[in-house]
Formats: sequence, structure tokens, C-alpha cells
Amino acid sequence: MYSPKRLGQEHKYTEGQDSVRNPYQIDYDRLIFSSPFRRLQNKTQVFPLPGSIFVHNRLTHSLEVACVGRSLGSIIGQRIAENYESDNPTFQRFYNYELGSVISAACLAHDIGNPPFGHSGEKAISAYFLNLSEKEKSFIRENLNNNQYKDLTNFEGNANGLRLLTHHFNENTPGGMRLTYTTLASMIKYPCESGAGMSKQVLSRKKYGFFDSERETFLKIANEFGLISNSSGRELIYARHPFVFLVEAADDICYQLIDWEDAYRLKIITLKKAIEVLLEFFQENAERDSRSKIKSVVDAIVDDKQKIAFLRAKIISILIERCSDIFWENREAILSGTYEKSLTDDLGGHICKPFQELKQISNEEIYNYRSAIEIELAGYKILGGILEEFVPAIIQPDKATSPKLMRLLPDQFKYKGEDNNLYFRLQSVVDFVSGMTDIYAVDLYRKIKGIALPELK
Repeated sequence: MYSPKRLGQEHKYTEGQDSVRNPYQIDYDRLIFSSPFRRLQNKTQVFPLPGSIFVHNRLTHSLEVACVGRSLGSIIGQRIAENYESDNPTFQRFYNYELGSVISAACLAHDIGNPPFGHSGEKAISAYFLNLSEKEKSFIRENLNNNQYKDLTNFEGNANGLRLLTHHFNENTPGGMRLTYTTLASMIKYPCESGAGMSKQVLSRKKYGFFDSERETFLKIANEFGLISNSSGRELIYARHPFVFLVEAADDICYQLIDWEDAYRLKIITLKKAIEVLLEFFQENAERDSRSKIKSVVDAIVDDKQKIAFLRAKIISILIERCSDIFWENREAILSGTYEKSLTDDLGGHICKPFQELKQISNEEIYNYRSAIEIELAGYKILGGILEEFVPAIIQPDKATSPKLMRLLPDQFKYKGEDNNLYFRLQSVVDFVSGMTDIYAVDLYRKIKGIALPELK
């Protein structure tokens, strides 16, 4: 279930502690100080990056998810330590003190592979490769296997996250960021590959979790923990690592409530509506925090934004407690790989209705708000426009502009293998584009399309 081994540094593995920080706190710190994590500051969550009103971006969202994940991990870790007594000091130390750090680190990394412009960025990359000319598509299909082709035509931010964390690019550092196997396993929500026949009816196969280029890396992680294989042929399909459910729950809790809070700040929903829905999370006859008691506290708060913040904090606590209980109640099914729900889909009781109402209103009103749609359309145009310059430079290197475009590709992304592998060369462009911030992508698009001239520096 856990291992402090680091990808790319397996030979340095030691069982004992040799640091004031546990191995998973080191993972957290490496992520916090990394360039890909910092770039999340300028990547859209849902709404356009702030003007006069601050809304969440990928970075603030990831930090908040990490906080919730730490609480979930700590609660479950303590329950495991109390209920599965072991004389093994490593077991006791991990579950009593370290599982919270694992979930927190995995939460911090959960969005690190997302391209600019939110989920529309993923769709834009996929759409570009799907809409190539028949001649270009035929050339690519002849040189790529089925998984590699689907990695491009169905680009997935989760798989890109694993690549970003584990691929060394052009550095001499096998293992990429060299995170622990446990943290990496905890963030692989979809332990299958792109050609494995994804299924919307099966939670762990709704999307895919690793590119063909990271196939061997995934197998190392799966074998380290003995993840259950559901493969029927060559395609890799595995059951999730149990800790993934805690990371997923932390993300679900945060984005539902935080998107709601942002929507209020942007006046997409009224204060009355925001409070009305959030108060439904509290029972009138509750011994602690009854609805009438919470309402009286809200009424006494002067600042309207603080009213929503107070309710959000209270509801997050309720959901952390409930999701911890659901995980614990279903631990045998989770361990056996047969539990195919997210924890928040199994809430039940009085909190199920308001949580589903948050989802419904978000889908109908918030995610279809004008500025959110504008960002989605901009993402298609900008990322598609950048790719339509760089990808032909890979496919047709003899074109007049191809060498110049390749000079714009940072050295860390350039494929330097001698085998001229088309998949890896196309990935180098996708690595570059998916790592851009919203602002950088807009700036580069304007320059290479001749809309704005670069400044001399």
C-alpha cells in the first residue's frame, strides 16, 4: 500500500527515516518549488483569470484540494492504525503520521498536467489532431501504434500529469521529479491506457491515466503495489490504488464549493440563492450545527462574502467527515478493486440532495456562463493555432519556416533521439503547448500569427 521508494532513485531506497521531513513531505516540497506547479498560477480553473474580482486559478485550487486531502488522509490513516494493530513501527508511523502527507502531495499534483484554458485546452489539442488532413492523419497513423495515436487525438491532462512528473525530458535525471511511488500511485485516477476501451460506466476507465510513452513507468508503479490487473489482452487496465479515492474526494469537494463561491463573487448567482442552497447541508434537528443555529450566525455576519466563506468552511468539514466514513465503510470493496464510485457519489443522507443540486446548477448556469464559454472558444482558437504552426514543422521539416519554428521550441522539449521517432517528436510539441500558461499561449499565438510584433530585447 505504501513505499518510500523514489522513481529513478530506487537504488537509494532505505526503510528508515533519514530526514526531519518524511518522504512524502519531501514530495510536497518538490512540487511546491517546481516550475510546472508555479505555472498553474496563470492557468484557468473555470472563469477567466482575475480582473478586479479575484477568482480561483489552478494553483489556488490545487492548494485548497491539498488541504482537504491532508485531512482525509489523516483521518483514514488514524483509523487504519487503530483498527489494524501491527508491531511494525513503519506501519504505525505511516498510517498515524504520514498518509495525510501522501494525499496532500498527490492532491497538489492532480492538475499539474492540465493545459492552458481549462478543460477546453484538452479538447483543443485533441480536436487539432482529429481534424488534420487525411494525408497528414494517414502519415501519422502509419508511424504510430494505436495507443500513441489516441494519446494525441484524445489528449488527457491526467496522463500528461504523470508524464510531467516522471519524464526526465532532456535532463540527466531518470524519474523526472523523483517522487515516491506512493504519491505517484495516489494520483493515477484512471489506471488504463488510451487504447484500452474507455467506459463512462466504469469510474476508473472514464478516461485514461498514462500515455504510451509512460507505459513502463506505470507498470513499475502497478507492480510495486500489486495493483489488481483487469487486462484482457495487451491493453493495460488496472484497479485503482485505494488512496486515489481520497485524492478524488478532496478535488470533488473543493471544486463544487469553490466554483459556487466564485460564481457568487461574479454575480452569476445571487447571495440569496447561494445561502439558500448551502443551508440545505445542515439538518434542523442536528445536535451540533443545526440549520437555525448556522443561519443565525450567517445573519450576524456583516460582510456578504464572509457569509459564503463561513458556510463553505462548515460544509467542507461535513463532507470530509462523511467521505472518510464512506471510505471506511467500503474499505474491503476498495481494496479488492470492486468499488466503482467516487466517494461523493455515495454521500447518501441529507447532504446528498444539496450536493447534487450544486452540481446541477453548476452545469446549467456556472459552466455555461458567457465568460466561461468565451475562454473555451479562445482555447480552441489559440492552442489550435499554435499547433497548426508547430506540428507541420515536425511532419514537414523541409518547409521554409520549419527550422525557424523548431528554434522557438525550448531545448528541454526538443527530441534528441537518433531514431527520428515521430511519436516522440510530436509529443515534444504537445509538451511545449500543454505546459504554457494562458497568458504565454495568447502572447505566442499573436506573435507567430503576425497579429503582434515581438519587442526587441
